This record gives sequence, C-alpha cells and structure tokens, in this order.
Amino acid sequence: VSYPVQRAAEAVFTEEGYKQTRATIAYYMQNAKVMSETFDELGIKYTGGKNSPYIWFKCPDGMDSWTFFDKLLNEAEVVGTPGAGFGKNGDGWFRLTAFGTHENTVEAMQRVKKLLSK
Repeated sequence: VSYPVQRAAEAVFTEEGYKQTRATIAYYMQNAKVMSETFDELGIKYTGGKNSPYIWFKCPDGMDSWTFFDKLLNEAEVVGTPGAGFGKNGDGWFRLTAFGTHENTVEAMQRVKKLLSK
C-alpha cells in the first residue's frame, strides 16, 4: 500500500478524522431517516435504515425485483437495487440507499411516495 494511502488511513484515527467521520455518518443516516419516514407514512414494512444506510422492502403486488426496478425507473425516475442481484432469495425484495445528497433523497422519496400511493 502506497505511503499516501497509509497516511490517509491513519488520518481517520485523529480527532479531526473522527469528527469528519461522525459528521458523514450522521448526514447519510439523516437521509435514511427521510426514507424510513416515507415508508412508515405509506404503511410499507421495511428493514434497515436504523443502523445502516440501506432500506430493504418487499416489492409491491408480488412483483419480482427486476419488474419493480423497471417500474421505479420508468415511472418515478428513481434507481435502486433489485434484490435478485443478491441471489435467488433476494428476488421480490428491493434495496434503496441513503448514499446521496439530502436534496436528491427527499426528491426521490417524493417520487416513490407518488408511485406507491397509486
């Protein structure tokens, strides 16, 4: 591992590195909260979003995850990860991530809410 990479890794253990890391985690977890609140409001059961920046939920109406991916992309212009990408037991599930800007997360969840409220 190159010296600059080693120094960068070391920096995370400084007081400033710790502060920056905590701030970054808080930022993305706030996005996860926006996502969780949307699913709570819609009455959709989900998992995640409390201790991780990912939200998993069952695809609506018994759809397979790739069909829901297409629907979400084409009708709401939101991209997520089909559960089938994680193996056969993931099909029928869908994953959204909080790794985005706060503004984009709010917008995406408004679009998801509109789509899933139909």
